[in-house]
Amino acid sequence: MSDENVRTIDLTRIERARYRVTNPRGGFLEIGEGDDTNFTPVELLLAAIAGCTAIDVDYLTTKRSEPQRFDIVVSGVKKVADDGNRLEDIVVGFDVTFPDDEAGRQAADRLEVAIDRSHDRLCTVSRTVELGTPVQAGLRS
Repeated sequence: MSDENVRTIDLTRIERARYRVTNPRGGFLEIGEGDDTNFTPVELLLAAIAGCTAIDVDYLTTKRSEPQRFDIVVSGVKKVADDGNRLEDIVVGFDVTFPDDEAGRQAADRLEVAIDRSHDRLCTVSRTVELGTPVQAGLRS
């Protein structure tokens, strides 16, 4: 695997249950456990699914027309179980409209196909979740 395919973030503890996440380009955000306005790790997972599929669908539909509305809601149900906590029933709901002209109708006609392509093939985040990619955890050497 070449270095261009490796994705990395760094996480640093700020205080108890609050962390700063930084990407290689200098972007950052703070995450916490849900007792303030910061996103929780689970919310970030849902946001990553939404963002990933939004980018795919945006590229595939806006070649024809700019949307008048482009909103996505992602939800999941947290399950606490003996075999480990997880999200179940993750649902990605799109609310997208295009202008009522020829280009807008072409984009609207392409919308469902774009959503399916993102879900079935393009969105790295949701594909990783659905395929159940193993995660290795341990001390850095």
